[in-house]
Amino acid sequence: MKDWLRKHPEVRTIRVAAADLNGQARGKRVPSRFADKAVKDGIRFPFSVLNLDIWGEDIDNSPLVFEQGDADGVLKPTERGFMPMPWLEAPTALLPIWMFRENGQPYDGCPRQALAAVVARYKARGLTPVCAMELEFFLIDDSGKKMQAPASPRSGKRRKAAETLSIRALDAFDVFFTDLYDACEAMDIPADTSTSETGLGQFEVNLMHCDDALRAADDAWLFKMLVKGLARRHGFAASFMAKPYPEYSGSGLHTHFSILDNDGDNIFDSGGPKGTAKLRHAVAGCLEAMKDSTLLFAPHGNSYERLVPDAHAPTVVCWGYENRTAAIRIPAGSPSARRIEHRVAGGDVNPYLMLAVILGAALNGIEDGIEPPQPITGNAYAQENLDQIPTDWAAAIEAFEKSEILPRIFSRDLIRNYALTKRQEMLYLDELSAEEQLELYLDTV
Repeated sequence: MKDWLRKHPEVRTIRVAAADLNGQARGKRVPSRFADKAVKDGIRFPFSVLNLDIWGEDIDNSPLVFEQGDADGVLKPTERGFMPMPWLEAPTALLPIWMFRENGQPYDGCPRQALAAVVARYKARGLTPVCAMELEFFLIDDSGKKMQAPASPRSGKRRKAAETLSIRALDAFDVFFTDLYDACEAMDIPADTSTSETGLGQFEVNLMHCDDALRAADDAWLFKMLVKGLARRHGFAASFMAKPYPEYSGSGLHTHFSILDNDGDNIFDSGGPKGTAKLRHAVAGCLEAMKDSTLLFAPHGNSYERLVPDAHAPTVVCWGYENRTAAIRIPAGSPSARRIEHRVAGGDVNPYLMLAVILGAALNGIEDGIEPPQPITGNAYAQENLDQIPTDWAAAIEAFEKSEILPRIFSRDLIRNYALTKRQEMLYLDELSAEEQLELYLDTV
């Protein structure tokens, strides 16, 4: 880490930042000449900082604040080390950090530590999850009274409708995407293909498969930060909010994963299209936990506007082979690449908590050896007698808080703190107009 700064003498300041429960970056600005101290001794700030609401306010009656004296945690650098922040004007470095207790033990209220605990469960069984994410986002001109797609830097024209898989739409913002991919290279984010999607000014970028779940979540968190920051440099906004336009499909964050054994073999590979018993067990675990964990897939008020039938977002607890209307899809392809695609999450999630609950639920299913119902065929929205994914924020909070499944994945303190955060957000969101709610979520999520 020290070598990186010495090789980049132009960097005069650094940002040290951790993800809070909402996925917001919380941290400090430090002159680069004091960076060695930050690396060696860590950074201190209160445990409560990782449990703020979406506005950055303390949670009313949080046990982390006055009850415990608002004690400090110690935040240490992750394995990622320093990286540039290409969206800022001045040369600046970002140092991702995560939280520990004073005695050096991980703080289990830290989202990245929660994912690390799930990964440790896999490691104890000789297993390694391999993950990839597909992130959808909107480019938005928010300079006027009404949000709209930004004008093309090439033609000056605005998109009036969605242009699914349009090369023309990608080319219209070629300068932005060229800068984005250059920045991903500089930050070592494995951005792969990009496509124009089904919403107005909506695009998707796929991140490559990674056999380090923590790094995969890091990549998603950093990518969201990068896209939003870089878009502002280009004169418009980028947002991962679930549903900025009522008349268009929302943004999802689809997660693909397989699992390797100690020999490096995919435990879902049966040599054929159906997959192994362990694949079915993992699917069953994800389905069993889906209703209780919906709050992590749809964490904000706007999230539930995406979870409606016939809008390219799953609404039914079900699975199927090569079926994009199902919540869990088993893609076709080579048996050696057999994997699960979890399609429920919106683009507005905290990637660490989302990936923790997906992998944790899958491992629960494998450990318990449970079987899923029969895979569906055809349109999932038209299926009868199947459980529905909660489409009400209050119901999702209650299911999350009272779950008997999630304490196998998260600490009870994290479950309590996250529910408190969401209840406060729901309370204060009711005081805002629809326009104020859009303004809030546009930049934060």
